[in-house]
Amino acid sequence: MASLSNDGGLRRIQFVDASAKRRAIRLGRVSSKVAEAVLVKVEHLITSKKTGSPLPSEVATWLCEIDDALRKKLAAVGLCEPRHTADSVLTVARFVDDYITRRVDVKPRTLHLLKETAISLKEVLGTRSLTSITPGDADDWRLMLVSKRLGDNTIRRRCGRAKQFFKAAIRKGLITSNPFADLKGTVRANPDKFYFVSREEAERVLSSCPTDEWRLLFALSRFGGLRCPSEHLALRWADVDFENGRITVTSPKTEHHAGGASRVVPMFPELRPHLEAAFSEAETRERRPPAGTEFVITTSRDSNVNLRTRFLKIIKRAGLNPWPKLFQNLRSTRETELADEYPIQVVTAWIGNSTPVAAKHYLQVTDAHFKRAASTKPDPSRSRHARAVSKDSNSAAQEAAQHPSEGASNASQSGGSAHEKTPVLQGFAAPCERVQSKQMPTEGLEPPRAFKPTRT
Repeated sequence: MASLSNDGGLRRIQFVDASAKRRAIRLGRVSSKVAEAVLVKVEHLITSKKTGSPLPSEVATWLCEIDDALRKKLAAVGLCEPRHTADSVLTVARFVDDYITRRVDVKPRTLHLLKETAISLKEVLGTRSLTSITPGDADDWRLMLVSKRLGDNTIRRRCGRAKQFFKAAIRKGLITSNPFADLKGTVRANPDKFYFVSREEAERVLSSCPTDEWRLLFALSRFGGLRCPSEHLALRWADVDFENGRITVTSPKTEHHAGGASRVVPMFPELRPHLEAAFSEAETRERRPPAGTEFVITTSRDSNVNLRTRFLKIIKRAGLNPWPKLFQNLRSTRETELADEYPIQVVTAWIGNSTPVAAKHYLQVTDAHFKRAASTKPDPSRSRHARAVSKDSNSAAQEAAQHPSEGASNASQSGGSAHEKTPVLQGFAAPCERVQSKQMPTEGLEPPRAFKPTRT
């Protein structure tokens, strides 16, 4: 780690950075106690830099409170960010823009969502110093989002990204606490936005689609359960196995999870005709690249394209009212259908989510479930409760047949010949009565001892 040296009373901390280069922090003429305290803090900074772990709260506080000279020395060896002077205040706008620029590891869609949150942060807090933001300011920012009539889950997602921004500032030692920590960022299930797209409605939508490709886009969502648009645009003809009736779906959303990069989905009967039509059209175009490189969806290749606007026109052309969450409810409908027919572990493997996520965000309770439950007559022979009731009834009948009523039992006992075991029980009771009739001796239970009077 780091070591402390003394050159004629001048203290110096030495360490080797991640590039194997020796670094030195000159503390000057300070006491050994002060130098050792700084050494401990520097070792925390080195560990955080190498492992990416957050700084302990006391180290982050110390980093914010040290003087400019020491802060400049730490920044010079790459252990922290330089402190901004009054002429160059680190504002919220400046920090979030810098953070987004450095996030080269995220997908374009994630980057777009981060920029949305950054815009709303800059609208309210952009000119403020990063260190001046309080939990009350975070509350005011959230209320601004509410005033714009954004959905509850949209607000929660933006709160989660705001937490992400300020958590990065803590890790850099720019602030000591996260003012957005108390804001709720977990997305909640909203059953009010569930909608089951029936097969009749699906046929009307398919009839109103202008092209075979749009029919395939709809069918992949409604009957294949694919995520739109990411999984539609990633699908290649090499992934479609007509012979074995299977489709390999590449999932950009879950590829960072173990085993989540792709999944295999059956080529359901409702889906096959649309895939065959699109494949025939691709062959007749005679512009196909070499096998294995052509995408199934050839138009609207941009993942940011607005399919929603075109889809809304198709739904209205079909004479239907648009439902909430247009594409997600197609996936939700398909997963609900499959869950009625197959085990849940099979369904989630095909749809590409987990059982808790499916139960919370996808599986629906439909009118068909109520109708089926109300019209189905229970089979007494297969009912566990009915079998238990029948068994109890038979046992009660046998008990009644074997044992007379209480009055008859008393009468037989008075006659002295009904129960042969009664004299035996009475024989056991007699000694008990004799013991109970005896009185306790005056000396008690312990053996007697000679009494010795105490001298006064």
